[in-house]
Amino acid sequence: MTSKQAWVLGLASLASFMMALDSLVVTTALSTIRQDLTASLESLEWTVNSYNLTFAVLLLTGAALGDRFGRRRMFVGGLAIFTLASVACALSPNIGTLIASRALQGAGAAMVLPLSLTLISAMFPPRQRGKAMGLYLGLTGLATFSGPFVGGAIAEGLAWQWIFWINLPLGLIAIVLTTRRVAESAGPNTRFDLGGVVLVTLGAFGIVWGLVRGNPAGWSSAEVVGALVLGAVLVIAFVLWERRAKAPMLPMRFFRLRAFATANPANFFVFASLYGTLFFIAQYFQTVLGEGPLGAGLRLMPWTATLMVCAPIAGALADRYGDRTFVVGGLLLQTLGMGWIALVAGTGTGYVELLPPMIVSGVGLTMAMPAAQKSVVGAVQPREIGQASGAFMMLRIFGGVFGTAVTVAVFAAAGGYSSPAEFSDGFTAAMKAVTALAFIGVLAALGMPARRPAMVAPQPVGAAPQSVRN
Repeated sequence: MTSKQAWVLGLASLASFMMALDSLVVTTALSTIRQDLTASLESLEWTVNSYNLTFAVLLLTGAALGDRFGRRRMFVGGLAIFTLASVACALSPNIGTLIASRALQGAGAAMVLPLSLTLISAMFPPRQRGKAMGLYLGLTGLATFSGPFVGGAIAEGLAWQWIFWINLPLGLIAIVLTTRRVAESAGPNTRFDLGGVVLVTLGAFGIVWGLVRGNPAGWSSAEVVGALVLGAVLVIAFVLWERRAKAPMLPMRFFRLRAFATANPANFFVFASLYGTLFFIAQYFQTVLGEGPLGAGLRLMPWTATLMVCAPIAGALADRYGDRTFVVGGLLLQTLGMGWIALVAGTGTGYVELLPPMIVSGVGLTMAMPAAQKSVVGAVQPREIGQASGAFMMLRIFGGVFGTAVTVAVFAAAGGYSSPAEFSDGFTAAMKAVTALAFIGVLAALGMPARRPAMVAPQPVGAAPQSVRN
């Protein structure tokens, strides 16, 4: 690894560290926030999904802005927005302000995360990319590993507001070092696809709004059905627009590439099952097992530690043995782990009984993530990595929103918060839903190319990569 590669990998990972830490510390602090701000289940869901809403809606736009106006410039701008929004979250006097500030955080993250993946993918050649993405996820795993503990310790020992204050020094450090150590670069398009931006933004907003509002408003309500239908119509209009645009923000020919067209939906279900689990498991430890936020965070650490330990190994091995093996195998382990938890969880279940399936699930998720990322960005030309990264991240967050919406709906139908027994009933049903989502991901991953990509010379502009044609 050269010095330039190391700086790009380190700073991209630091940015991802901030986003992952923020997500995990919020998860373990949900119960404290619910009590402190008198928040309902719907408000708690919005605390998570307001971030996901703006994140998913603006991801392709963030990637397109980076390609057009400079990846480093937009990366730094996104870090600044995310850091300022974190300060606003910490100063929130009520749940409404917190939800709005979380939405602004999502807008900043939509500029940062796809560009972090783009910077890494552009800096590392294909033969090193799987290992680099594994290291990226492994360093991000440090936040995932420590997030539950940090969130629990802060919520119990200080105040939940401090889970947002910690982003201030991290953001300032990342901004200063990025401006000094990362070279500016741009994508292939010098024109900004304004029509595509408007259509995909409004279409994504309609779909995510319908998913988020489905539980409180009713899935058959005019609001939800109208939002989903309008979103779908606008997404179709976006596809038609991109097929005719001279400089499309997302070339539709990407979906003719087998690796791109199959690894994206597989990763959608990876994150659907992950977010569905994250929303409830820390609350389960507190509501059913009687732990405080700190105790819940500590009990999540063996599960989250797998990302830090296994992701670099899985990323490096995917370079050697191919991506499909790791995505399919990882989702099978996630299916097994979550199904195991659904069978044994209850008011009389001890933590020791839940620990083995948690570890199985964590290993599975961290096998699948780097391999899916590598498959998607490896399917396109190096100059198109920014566009592919934006689509990958957008579908990943759609998966998270979808998984949260599904599990909350299943939980609300089977249980509630009135007693540990009622919560346990809802949790068991939610984990069954997570198991089903992971298994659907297995079916999608089976369509990925089976052969290990061959290392070939660069192809002519417009040609599909040799690994895809094989």
